[in-house]
Amino acid sequence: MSADFVASGAARRHPSRQVRVGSVAVGGGAPIVVQSMTNTDTADAIATAIQIAELARAGSELVRITVNNEDAAAAVPAIREQLARMSVDVPLVGDFHYNGHRLLAQFPECARLLDKYRINPGNVGAGQKKDAQFAEIVELACRHDKPVRIGVNWGSLDQSVLARIMDQNAKSHAPLDAGAVMREALVVSALESAAKAEEVGLGRDKIILSAKVSSVQDLIAVYRMLAARSDYPLHLGLTEAGMGSKGIVASTAALAVLLQEGIGDTIRVSLTPEPGGSRAQEVIVAQQILQSMGLRAFSPMVTACPGCGRTSSSFFQELAQSVQQHIREKMPDWKLNYDGVENMTLAVMGCVVNGPGESRHANIGISLPGNGESPAAPVFIDGEKAVTLRGERIAEEFVALVDDYVARKYLRKL
Repeated sequence: MSADFVASGAARRHPSRQVRVGSVAVGGGAPIVVQSMTNTDTADAIATAIQIAELARAGSELVRITVNNEDAAAAVPAIREQLARMSVDVPLVGDFHYNGHRLLAQFPECARLLDKYRINPGNVGAGQKKDAQFAEIVELACRHDKPVRIGVNWGSLDQSVLARIMDQNAKSHAPLDAGAVMREALVVSALESAAKAEEVGLGRDKIILSAKVSSVQDLIAVYRMLAARSDYPLHLGLTEAGMGSKGIVASTAALAVLLQEGIGDTIRVSLTPEPGGSRAQEVIVAQQILQSMGLRAFSPMVTACPGCGRTSSSFFQELAQSVQQHIREKMPDWKLNYDGVENMTLAVMGCVVNGPGESRHANIGISLPGNGESPAAPVFIDGEKAVTLRGERIAEEFVALVDDYVARKYLRKL
């Protein structure tokens, strides 16, 4: 983390209590945790375990699964067994709506094997049943010593809370607009639900809050309010962010502002996958947000120029892509065997204008020839020119230099 970044204030995290979710610490100054959620039918234990493993190996430090019916609840032990056979050990979060109180009571192994429960105060029950069913879930969390995320969502906001806030607002001498009323209702629902959970017996060190919306500005406003009015760890995420670049940009715009202000202890990027696309994409985006902001390091970063009229050849693009892919494939092994390799920086540049300078700034960089330049590619290692590559095997030779640099530079773990 750079001194400039620390000086900017983003390193001053919102003070929150620490909650343990299995082996993972959330809040209390712990590194910001990346999480994701499966989209398989949880009752299909094999398919769900395979996707959990994919997400965990991509870097998801918590994985949430839907527990929506008896078949899903009954499958949790089989999912755990399959993960153990795959040597995957990642905390699992059960996502409960409507019938969580019944499923957790009816399937004690499900309750025991999950590492955290997520409940939505907007759909735990209606009328007189709401408080009783909420209390049942909390009591089960206490019995099994599990933390709970109280996750409010504006698509399923507790209508009794919203009606109460609207009535209070109507009587106010300075009434708020409709958007502000909705934001206040989200915050009140989360905080009042947390207070009820504590009354039932859940410790403050077992509660995480979230209040998700799909509007960037509303999300920023709601979490600023939550951070100002509580010290619970906060889970950030723009709900229903969307597909492709829209989802990535919207999530980044919202989360970056909050993270820069020190708000947020765990994040999820809720992307709609492309048809047939990997669910792990949202994990990679979450990691890139944190790493680009200097908050965490997950994998070596590759700087590459966008190209211009000087770089009509696609070779530098292909090299940048192959280097990025090579890093992704090697990281599982590198992470196990080398200390600090995730902090390595690389540069793949396409011409002489910025190529040598950017390459010198990276741990290892290459400046490829642009149009009309000498067909030579100098490689810089730790700021010094090390070798000049020529010919048809530049890509293979550069990747070999990267592997050699990792082996020499980063101490092998004992």
